[in-house]
Amino acid sequence: MAAAPRFTVLDRLSALAEPTRGRILLLLDRHELTVGELCTILQLPQSTVSRHLKVLADDGWLIARGDGTSRFYKMVASQLDDATRQLWSVVRAQLAAGLGASQDGRRADSVLAKRRDKALLFFRNQADMWDAMRSEMIGERTDLLALLDLVDESWVLGDLGCGVGHITDALAPCVARVIAVDESGPMLAAARQRLASHANVELREGTLESLPIDDGALDAAILFLVAHFVADPMRAIREVRRVLKPGGRLLIVDLMSHDRVDYVIQLGHVWQGFDGEQMNQWLSDAGFASCRYRPLPADPEAKGPSLFVASARKDQH
Repeated sequence: MAAAPRFTVLDRLSALAEPTRGRILLLLDRHELTVGELCTILQLPQSTVSRHLKVLADDGWLIARGDGTSRFYKMVASQLDDATRQLWSVVRAQLAAGLGASQDGRRADSVLAKRRDKALLFFRNQADMWDAMRSEMIGERTDLLALLDLVDESWVLGDLGCGVGHITDALAPCVARVIAVDESGPMLAAARQRLASHANVELREGTLESLPIDDGALDAAILFLVAHFVADPMRAIREVRRVLKPGGRLLIVDLMSHDRVDYVIQLGHVWQGFDGEQMNQWLSDAGFASCRYRPLPADPEAKGPSLFVASARKDQH
């Protein structure tokens, strides 16, 4: 007589009923990860991740191996019984379709890239140490700030939704003029103090939907982490097109689509990010050409959703 299976389907369903355990399994089905790496990807404390790992390991979902002081976890589907594999196949498809899975996947890619970078340190020769020396000597952002001089020095730029002015502060030395717009009086007051040394910056109070800028006044416009606060992004994009010169450029940096509902409640976000299809459609419908949407690499240390950059050009007519 065959022995009864160690775990019933109800046992399996109980383990999968907890959303965090589902996220962990989805990650460990794809990668072998340590507790610390899972904490970084999931943005959860070690105690929480360890507790869920113990449940999954006790229920036979995971295997673990030691490597020095580290312990790596992996889900090996081939070691599960047939019924459990079929159950996981159904659950995995549902989990993988969610926004949270996409965010976890991007963070996992960044964590694994960081792991590979650490491994490469063992094989670098003395010449390769220049990267670390350069960062120590001149800082991490200096080369990126220097690249801003590729911008045409005759341009008039619009920093739309400028906040406290950090984008204007970086761009002002590289262009002829910056018109910085925000609807918040306190934000503009902070920006005015920050930008006092830039004679080519003009601060104006106004909304994205009704910009206090003449038609065709700007060579380029930037919306940096502001679109998710706008009730009608399509209207704002059309308004930006109005103030651009023929051939003028629009650059949008914002949050990719995410499942962080708490941002709407706590931070006043109107939109839970934007996907490429939606953003490109808005830009195209507003009359822009050469529309492009590109996810930016996820920073493992950042706690918020991943970012994208979208760019487009106003036609010459």
